[in-house]
Amino acid sequence: MKATQNPPTTGTVTPADLLRMAALYLRRHGWHQGTYYPITAPAGCPTPPACAVGAIGMAVAGHRVDHFYSLDFGTQVAFRTAVGVFTTHLDDYEPICAVDDDGFLIDEHTSPYSWNDDPGRTAEQVITALESAADDWDSLHTDGGEN
Repeated sequence: MKATQNPPTTGTVTPADLLRMAALYLRRHGWHQGTYYPITAPAGCPTPPACAVGAIGMAVAGHRVDHFYSLDFGTQVAFRTAVGVFTTHLDDYEPICAVDDDGFLIDEHTSPYSWNDDPGRTAEQVITALESAADDWDSLHTDGGEN
């Protein structure tokens, strides 16, 4: 019998699974701000530090991806869904309220990119938010196998 590097999966991988994998990726390989992966990381480096969205991409694709639109359609859908779940979580718990020069509210939407890149952000906050978003997704999808 030939051994395979990736054992077959027996079930659907949920957005919560991908968010937890992204959190684990950051714990193991490091967190980054500013881009998906550090510009100084060698192109052949299979596991560079990553931002929150870059870590989600690593969890979805299983490898470094610099342009997520280059992935096959199913992988793109999984990526966009997981990022959407994370963004919804951030909107609910970590809104960034931008105000214009006159004091009027511009936006209450939280971008996972701007949230990740906040100068006061820590790796532990990012990891905790990914895990919390996964828990939120699970709490909404536990009545009989909904996805």
